[in-house]
Amino acid sequence: MRTLCQEESIKVPKGLKITIKAKMVEVAGKHGSLKRNFKHLPIELWLADGGKEVKARMYFAKSKQLSMLRSVCSHITNLFEGVEKKFEYKMRLVYAHFPINANIINGGKTLELRNFLGEKIVRTVHMLPGVLVEKSASTKDELVITGTDIELTGRSAALVHQSCLVKDKDIRKFLDGVYVSSHGTKEEEPIETTQFKQGKRSKNLEVEE
Repeated sequence: MRTLCQEESIKVPKGLKITIKAKMVEVAGKHGSLKRNFKHLPIELWLADGGKEVKARMYFAKSKQLSMLRSVCSHITNLFEGVEKKFEYKMRLVYAHFPINANIINGGKTLELRNFLGEKIVRTVHMLPGVLVEKSASTKDELVITGTDIELTGRSAALVHQSCLVKDKDIRKFLDGVYVSSHGTKEEEPIETTQFKQGKRSKNLEVEE
């Protein structure tokens, strides 16, 4: 069963400038500009209502193919939120015995992690373009990663997490590492991740089980 024509639309927030040319979307706001290419999708993208609304349309699509319309709108919404508010990932340094030392260099573009499980090796993580890392001013052993692009910001947080993985030990007992505790936009309440809702057995986190 194919749908003859399906359409989705999203409003453009005030103060943002958006241009669409050949399925290439560019959004500009107070935190810079972002681009996203949708040329690989068989859809129509255009501005309506004098540039105040973005519309996406698809013809003769099956039910699973129609899902890409909402996905495109979600990607464009993330562009809006990125240039308007910025995205923020908060990460906690979790350790039971050996304190993890974090050192930020290169103007917030590079993170050095030392003393993970007492190891002498220095773990160096380079943030992806447009992403910065800093230490939290209010919380001990917390890193804050910010950026306008949600994918680059999330991938930078993943690189930090993957740099401190426990090898050749029981990960149910050795819970040391750097974990994402919450994420969201800077101007709204961040979303807590599941593992920090359930609680962790560690001496530097006062979380009940």
